[in-house]
Amino acid sequence: MRSSWRLEKGSQHLLKLWIQAGLKASALMYLGSRGLPVLTALKYLVFSPQMLTYILSFLPLSDQKEASLVSRAWYCAAQNALRETNVRYNIPVSSASLSAIKSLGLRGISCISLTNLDGSPASHQPGLTSLDLSGCSELTDGALLAVSRGLQHLRHLSLRKLQRLTDAGCTALGALHELQSLDMAECCLVSGRELAQVLGSVRRAPPALTSLRLAYCSSLKDASVLSMIPALGPSLKVLDLSSCVALTNQTVQAICTYLIHLSVLRLAWCKELQDWGLLGLKEPSEEPGLSSQLHQEVENQAPDPQEPKPDPQGPSLLMLQTLQELDLTACCKLTDASLAKVLQFPQLRQLSLSLLPALTDTGLVAVARGCPSLERLALSHCSHLSDEGWAQAARFWPRLQHLNLSSCSQLTEQTLDTIGQACKQLRVLDVAMCPGINMAAVRHFQAQLPQVTCIQSRFVGGADLTLTL
Repeated sequence: MRSSWRLEKGSQHLLKLWIQAGLKASALMYLGSRGLPVLTALKYLVFSPQMLTYILSFLPLSDQKEASLVSRAWYCAAQNALRETNVRYNIPVSSASLSAIKSLGLRGISCISLTNLDGSPASHQPGLTSLDLSGCSELTDGALLAVSRGLQHLRHLSLRKLQRLTDAGCTALGALHELQSLDMAECCLVSGRELAQVLGSVRRAPPALTSLRLAYCSSLKDASVLSMIPALGPSLKVLDLSSCVALTNQTVQAICTYLIHLSVLRLAWCKELQDWGLLGLKEPSEEPGLSSQLHQEVENQAPDPQEPKPDPQGPSLLMLQTLQELDLTACCKLTDASLAKVLQFPQLRQLSLSLLPALTDTGLVAVARGCPSLERLALSHCSHLSDEGWAQAARFWPRLQHLNLSSCSQLTEQTLDTIGQACKQLRVLDVAMCPGINMAAVRHFQAQLPQVTCIQSRFVGGADLTLTL
């Protein structure tokens, strides 16, 4: 028995090295020669459920049944291997592997992720509902056309980082009538013209598109988005337009008019957005003195939670009352004039206002009153925020769990004390590069809130960053 255990222990070390090195084929050949006893020794290693399922799928049926007796995790993995449920197949595809992909389709596998394609897409698998082609940089418009012809029951399609995909390829999406989720982030040649025509011309039967990600599509313009948005309708819940730098206030106002059921809206790095766009007003050139008037109103009267919300004068951000996540990172033209009035979302859980140079304590307090359910908040590089602002705002955020205040140059240990008293559910805090906060204050804060599991405190206290260059 002792010699047998030494063999199993050596086996598991060898297998672990193989698997960590990505040599799964070597590991599986070894398993086939040694049998189930060696496999049982693997119970002392920690594998993901997907890895366990992958390993067990190479065993004979009788051995899979025996493996299910090792532990509960092994039982679940064995059941997945037997039924082929909850299994994502990640396949490095070449022309030679198309037969294997076809076999998976015939077996009813519904989720396949393909990598390293050489131009031969997996098509004609009518049962496939989820396809991830992210990063397959050699794919062109023809591949998307083949997908649309052979996989008409797709519900989830990721085309992320397909840098050779153009507007012409988007016409093929019209054949995917059951599509619910579409990710075309970082498709830099897609301007949205054909996508807008496809969405506008096709009368989709339920289920309709619920998630659309077009982040980093730098060619995307207002005209295309304005044509696309009305066709998306009330079913859309997630819209990501991050780093679509050419978009302006017209896009925001269209979103606020037609997509009022959104739960996630990401507009990070849309640098052309301005206060009047979020407020639903006309351009300042048509209303002289608008900017100074708005700032004066904010200075005189911050929103009070006891008072009724102001009626929007147009399609303002206030229309999106079901929002749970909003990202306005680096929308550098936004100021307190709009943020204090439109950020009033009782259901909002996640908010990013990082890199907004004009955000002050006045806006911070107004946002705190209007968004009391926040769990994640990012305010990095907001250099005008001070201890006084946090002294008023923190009490409105008892649910905060993740808070990013990095590079907020005016904050001191007083803010840490305020947060420690008001935000008892905090788990993660980032105060890196805050010159007014020292390590002693950070250690005191962590002692005050032991449940905080992560504090980023790099270069606090005005450390000389040139030493790291």
